[in-house]
Amino acid sequence: MADSDHFVRQDVRAFLGMLEQMGRPGVEDLPIAEGRQGMAAMGKLAEADPVDLAVIRDLTCPGPAGDIPLRLYDTKDTREAGPVVVFMHGGGFVIGDLEIYHSLCTHICERLDLPVVSVDYRLAPEAPFPAAPDDCEAAMRWIAGSPEALGREVTGLIPMGDSAGGNLTIVVTNQLTAEPAAVPVIMQAPIYPVADDVSQHQSFRDFGEGYLLTHKTMAFFTEQYAADPADPRNVPMAGEHASFPPTVLCTAGLDPLRDSGRNYAAHLIQQGIDVSYLEFPGTIHGFMTLRKALPSAQGDLDAMLAAMQAMLARIEGKNI
Repeated sequence: MADSDHFVRQDVRAFLGMLEQMGRPGVEDLPIAEGRQGMAAMGKLAEADPVDLAVIRDLTCPGPAGDIPLRLYDTKDTREAGPVVVFMHGGGFVIGDLEIYHSLCTHICERLDLPVVSVDYRLAPEAPFPAAPDDCEAAMRWIAGSPEALGREVTGLIPMGDSAGGNLTIVVTNQLTAEPAAVPVIMQAPIYPVADDVSQHQSFRDFGEGYLLTHKTMAFFTEQYAADPADPRNVPMAGEHASFPPTVLCTAGLDPLRDSGRNYAAHLIQQGIDVSYLEFPGTIHGFMTLRKALPSAQGDLDAMLAAMQAMLARIEGKNI
């Protein structure tokens, strides 16, 4: 672990020390397939067990390059019309899948008591930018239409995702604000997102070595994703967002991406958007899917989901 004057939680310090002793190679030092297997193995080692739910069902929706795999979660077999959380996983647009985020999606579903649809968008380098945002937007628009295959009447969308998925959350919210789907985006919930040029921030300099997510790994993901720097779907904070939906956003105190999330939250607040911003001190990037190794992370997840519940209550109150 990097030497630091920053506060580091005890469980985070122990976890980082264990990783240092293991001496495992970074994803950038491995073939793509092995990097993906490594993230899956880390999940089995470090992630909390999933919650049992009434509905866990795989399905697909049409996408720009073929069917997109999805997974539906629900606490109820049937329910009245209402909003749906659409979850976009992390992994730098290169690694990550439905299985790695399975447990997290069950916890989100149980706590919010809302249907959750997890999107298995195409990954780079096989499918570079803009495949991921294209797939996520297509899935969101399909869900908004209350398709028979979903078996639920959807009244609103709640994009949610972590890291690269946090970026996709913001990107898709931008797209659906500019060109609305069949139902509106009523709230977005990015988790330690990439919202602007992270290399310009102090947190990038402070936490880019020794805190799980490194400079080399971020550079590798950026190279594989091969986004067009001029495309607003790459750096989604650019532009006006005065008509944006309410936002719940969280960051990690020891994350090189922390200041990107801070900047984005401040950007929305300055434009009058209702924002709940949670920064969890002493923890690292990726904590949401490390809840067995980092017991304190379960409390962080619960706090974010409680903030989302409170935001939903405010939204419903305004619509009465």
